[in-house]
Amino acid sequence: MNKSLLFLLLVTALFFSSCVPLKDLTYLQKKDNSEPESVINQIALKPYRLQTNDVISITIKANDPKLVEIFSPSAQSGGIVSQSEQGLYFNGFTVDDHGNIRMPIIGEINVLGFTLEEIRLIVEQKLLNEYFTKEANIFVTVKLSGFRYTINGEIGSTGSKILYQEKVNIMEAIANAGDITITGDRKSVTIIRQLPQGTEMHDVDLTDIKVMQSPYYYLQPNDYIYIKPLPQKTWGTGKTGIESLSTIITLLSLATTTFLLLRNN
Repeated sequence: MNKSLLFLLLVTALFFSSCVPLKDLTYLQKKDNSEPESVINQIALKPYRLQTNDVISITIKANDPKLVEIFSPSAQSGGIVSQSEQGLYFNGFTVDDHGNIRMPIIGEINVLGFTLEEIRLIVEQKLLNEYFTKEANIFVTVKLSGFRYTINGEIGSTGSKILYQEKVNIMEAIANAGDITITGDRKSVTIIRQLPQGTEMHDVDLTDIKVMQSPYYYLQPNDYIYIKPLPQKTWGTGKTGIESLSTIITLLSLATTTFLLLRNN
């Protein structure tokens, strides 16, 4: 094999190895030869149980709104509660280090490890037992003050994010953060989850449609998502074919210029 052919093969290998292939960029691919399924069976989701530092919003309504005003934080702010992130934080109920929240008039309630529905029933029963009769038609709503998660690594916009919805899957979270960059590893996205018994870490492959059956497909509040970089980022040869070709041409030009300068000296 002559040197020219060997050089050409090396350049070709560099060109193709430096590019990020399309299959590494496409989400939710069907990776076996079976027929596409019209419905992907997802696992049953377990309800989220509150942890320390969570912020919840509790709304109490009745036939006569004046009867329940004193139980709301808005009573301390002229009856107006801001729906901004800051407003929800300051007017919501934060779970302290002991797992308690403090409500006006009612006082402390332990909510650590409880679901939102269980907290609603506790608050409703406490109001009926101590302050109201059934004729008051007490209506209690308990929600998280925004679904918070943190995302870092090869993503368009890093940092803590808040979505105002009940459930958030990992595809929505990534889209909300500006999508994974070309040099991000979609096949091994790390999710770090805080649980009462400790920290749990798991990798998911977003290029495989079966990720929708993973217990980590739907996030939990306070999840941390890390997008690892592909090797192409450190190689410095370019992420696309055009970028790689430009890099190779630049290197060849540099090598040729250096060779000619050394030969003429």
